[in-house]
Amino acid sequence: MIDPETVRPYLTHSLQARLPLLDERHETAVRLFNGFVEGCPQLVVELFGATAVLYNYADPPEELHEVLTAVQQLLLGQFPWLQAVLVKSRNGSDDEKRGVLVWGSQLTTKIREHGVRYALDLTLNQDASFYLDTRNVRRWALDNLAGKDVLNTFAYTGSLGLAAAAAAAAAAGASRVLHTDLNKRFLNVAKTSYTLNGFPIDRKLFQAGDFWRQMSQLKRAGEQFDCVFLDPPFFAQTAAGTVDLNQGMARLVNKVRPLVRHNGHIIAINNALYVSGAAYLAELEALCADGYVAIEQLIPVPEDCTGYPHTQITPPITDPAPFNHSTKIALLKVHHKVSQA
Repeated sequence: MIDPETVRPYLTHSLQARLPLLDERHETAVRLFNGFVEGCPQLVVELFGATAVLYNYADPPEELHEVLTAVQQLLLGQFPWLQAVLVKSRNGSDDEKRGVLVWGSQLTTKIREHGVRYALDLTLNQDASFYLDTRNVRRWALDNLAGKDVLNTFAYTGSLGLAAAAAAAAAAGASRVLHTDLNKRFLNVAKTSYTLNGFPIDRKLFQAGDFWRQMSQLKRAGEQFDCVFLDPPFFAQTAAGTVDLNQGMARLVNKVRPLVRHNGHIIAINNALYVSGAAYLAELEALCADGYVAIEQLIPVPEDCTGYPHTQITPPITDPAPFNHSTKIALLKVHHKVSQA
């Protein structure tokens, strides 16, 4: 068993670092503790509104039981406004992976980020249905995609595309955001987010299906977009193709390149823990060798997700440099051959 008294000071120190990120209305979402680098690799704690989500990575899960009890007590003492505590056990049963409510009765169903409302279903999957580490991508979308046509592949619950739709709404600019994902249930959460923000729902823009087939269909139809979000799962396999980020992203990037307009963008995200930052950068540089793709910038993961310099106890499992986290985010610019008159 892991000693809770060993973990307590690490968690307390990490909570103090995140306090400036919290809001008075308790609508924000923050990673409170990244145990992989902050002192307990079996534990991650995230806050979604008034619900604390504790991710238990111990194997077997029972090894962390006393720590989880201590963490719950600490959180309720620090944040008396909490309404629920949910525990997700990565090595538990399917129900335990999706989450067990251990305190309270009402899970948070929505949060607000950068003024945009996002729907949640905290027990939909083994994660919390909303990825905190791509917060800066959503900020970029809000700042840059008003009036643009956007393709959100591997959309999951649609947060990246929703940020693009919010940018268009704020600027009163016409735009189209197409969300694609294999799982219709995930896209239904995206539709709920649209409703929360008062955005109209065009069902044709929420397409459930296989990535490889969908991209081929869009290419045959001559579809073009100003920006494509490419945030695939670590591994996925269908009859049409395999996604395996340990083996690289090049095939995925090349699949969507024909769909990007001249001077448009691809946001390419590789979240494979054991792929180093140097290896991913080298793969992207190889893609850029023909001159038709360029790395415009690397988008960092927020510090509450990575851990702060003064809260980090151990280095990450794999060196992410020049990125700052195992979720490695690159903004690529796409060029096309210009026909000669």
